[in-house]
Amino acid sequence: MGLTVTVLGSDGSYPGAGGACSSYLVDDGSTRIWLDAGSGSMANLQQYVDLTDVDAVILSHEHPDHWADLEGFQVACHWRLGRRGVPVYAPAGLRRRTYEPDTPAFAFHDVGDRDRVEIGGIAVAFSRTDHGPVTLAARLDAGGRSLGYSADSGPGWSFDALGPVDLALCEATFTHEQEGTVKHLSARQAGAMARAAGVGRLVLTHLWPDADRERIRSEGADAYGDTVDVAEQHARYEV
Repeated sequence: MGLTVTVLGSDGSYPGAGGACSSYLVDDGSTRIWLDAGSGSMANLQQYVDLTDVDAVILSHEHPDHWADLEGFQVACHWRLGRRGVPVYAPAGLRRRTYEPDTPAFAFHDVGDRDRVEIGGIAVAFSRTDHGPVTLAARLDAGGRSLGYSADSGPGWSFDALGPVDLALCEATFTHEQEGTVKHLSARQAGAMARAAGVGRLVLTHLWPDADRERIRSEGADAYGDTVDVAEQHARYEV
């Protein structure tokens, strides 16, 4: 079996009504990774797996829309489930942001640019992006298939840093008029970058809750040169 990815949240910066921020469940059939734990995502996670079945957590950076639900997971693991030492891979500064940085529920592992780890049958490689705090994109490989995740980034980073991937989840926070305002990508920039890097399939994510999704899709597809998907909560992709 290769990889599947389920969208637990795709809102950028804050969750819309009934929504959730950046979060994905990555599964190769034997290993389950919670990739970013944005606000509202833990409730969606439990629709697919039991909390005892999460093998590891990967967090891209310290902005809370990418990790806030780790706090609820810590409470569940420590006080209800008796879980100890769940691996959490994150940039060095993130642990200090948590309410209980020394909780026995988690085993924090600091990771950085170009680091590589093995989580069960999934190989993970990290690349620092063009964003405010240290932010790590990730490439996940299993069963001969590859998933790329941009996390948050401005245009100074590219999927080229991860190598060719079969499916890419790429942030597309803006339409083209907002390019350059802060270090995030527009749909146009995401599409152009994915095309140049030879991405096999592109899924746009991290949209403002009130974004014009069809415009985002159109701008991304025009630049990518093919159809693109806009991530919807609970969508599932075979990589």
